[in-house]
Formats: sequence, C-alpha cells, structure tokens
Amino acid sequence: MTYRAPSLLFHHHLETIYPALLRHVPPRLFRRERLNTPDDDFLDLDWYENNNPRLVIISHGLEGNSQRPYILGMVRHALTQGFDVLAWNYRGCSGEINRQLRFYHSGATDDLRLVVNHAASRYAHISLIGFSLGGNLTLKFMGEPGLAPAVKKAVAFSVPLHLSSSCDAISRPGNWPYAQRFLRHLKAKVIAKAVQFPELDIQKLAGIKTLRDFDEQYTGPVHGFAGAEDYYTRCSALGFLPNIALPTLLVNARNDSFLSPACYPRATSTNIMTEYPDRGGHCGFVQFNRNGVYWSEERALQFLTHD
Repeated sequence: MTYRAPSLLFHHHLETIYPALLRHVPPRLFRRERLNTPDDDFLDLDWYENNNPRLVIISHGLEGNSQRPYILGMVRHALTQGFDVLAWNYRGCSGEINRQLRFYHSGATDDLRLVVNHAASRYAHISLIGFSLGGNLTLKFMGEPGLAPAVKKAVAFSVPLHLSSSCDAISRPGNWPYAQRFLRHLKAKVIAKAVQFPELDIQKLAGIKTLRDFDEQYTGPVHGFAGAEDYYTRCSALGFLPNIALPTLLVNARNDSFLSPACYPRATSTNIMTEYPDRGGHCGFVQFNRNGVYWSEERALQFLTHD
C-alpha cells in the first residue's frame, strides 16, 4: 500500500501544516473517564464504544490531545473497521493542569501501562497506535517487559526514534514556527503549574530558546533525569526496538523535517515492519476523495486487521 501525496501539497511543510490547520473531522460522542494514578494524579480517557470485542488505544503527539484532527480521523476509521477506541490525554493535556509536579514526556510508559492494563480488564484484544511523541511512547512500551497479554499489535507514525538528534532537527531554522509554537504552550504550562508548585523556577523560562533548553531545565530534572541528554538517551524508542516481540508497524516519511537520519533504521526485529515513504510530512499522509479518510488511517487499520 504505497502513499502518494496530492499534487496540491507539493512541499513537505504543506503536507505537515494542511492537516494540522485545515482538516476538519466532525466530533463524535464519547464517554470521558478520569483514571486515577497511583501517585494521586489523573489521566482523562475518551471512550468510543460500540460493544466491539477489539480495542484500539491512540496516543497523541507533543502538546496534542485526544481531540486533534489526526486523532479523530483515526478514531472514525477504526470504528468503521470493527474496533472500539480509547483516545487518552497525557497529564495536563485534557484542559486541566494535573495535580502532581510531573508533566508528561516521551518515555512515560508508566502512564501508558496504566491505561492499557485498565482497558485490559474489559478487552482481550488491544492494539496501540501512536503519533510522533506518542509513537515513541508506544514503541518504547512495546519493547519493555511485562506487556499485558491482551496487547496484540502496534502502529506508530512520524516517530522521533532518536530523541536527541530529532530535537536538534526540529530546532533548525526551517522548523522555527513549529518549535516556537511548542515552546509557547510548554512555557505556559510551566507558569500555570508554578502556581501549585512555587519551587518550579519560572525565571529560567526567559533563557529558554529551544526545546533542548526546555528539556534541560524542566523535562529532565522534573522527571528524574540528569538533564536533556540523559532524558533523550534513556527514553528514545530506538534502543527498545530489538526487544519488540509483537507485530509492529513503523511509518516515517522521508521528508518529515522533524526527524533525523537516525529515525529511519533497518528493522531490528523480525516483528517490526518499517515503511519510509518519500512523502507524507509530519503526521500528514493526506489524501483527498476518500471520504475524508487519510492514508495513515487506511494503512494502520489494514495492518491491524490482517494476520
């Protein structure tokens, strides 16, 4: 199943920006559940339930949430293919600041594990889909020990498998608008959280110019890492790929400007299928005249529904 980008989207930035800003997916009714965490915090889960025996759990990207168009598009298509769907929000991403000091990050598989184990009490067949940061989270999770038996397959799109070099890639001049948008949102969350936790030094924000700066001053120390590089080294999914023991699909577009060359490895496990189409942008894979269904949605469900 080969991806061919529409001729209208002739540049990789157009392939990335169009679905983020111009795509509209009609919202569906869902049931929101607040799942309490062992450290007295919470995760907000959006359930789309049709009494199907199979479930897809979808993980969003950096500063995303469960209602972004790329999530809703995947929700819609999964429902048509006979799955129930759970789209979850990371800590602080559902519109309410979480109770603890910690945020979310690319390696926080303890929260994903909590969500999966919670869902496994109801479903014996669970597949995972992750985008960008959520793709890294998904692949790291799949390569860790202790998977619930209910987990069967995984799909990940636009994944910064090597966090350090990908962070440098997104900080290149050509990606300045994206990086600054992420930083604005992240800085705002630090300021809001500092109301609850005065020990969070917001004076450092003035000196933060890049995502690496943010991870050095906040993401790393807040989550128990020595700094940005320690965080990147320990949480990059690339090092977990050889341990993946279940069927997994990784799709990274070659023209994704957020990714470094290290994000296109040869398959390091017989269980991993890697696809690197020339086009697609970052979390793009737009296609027209398919009733609103994007190529990534067709590809993901094709993989999940075929043995």
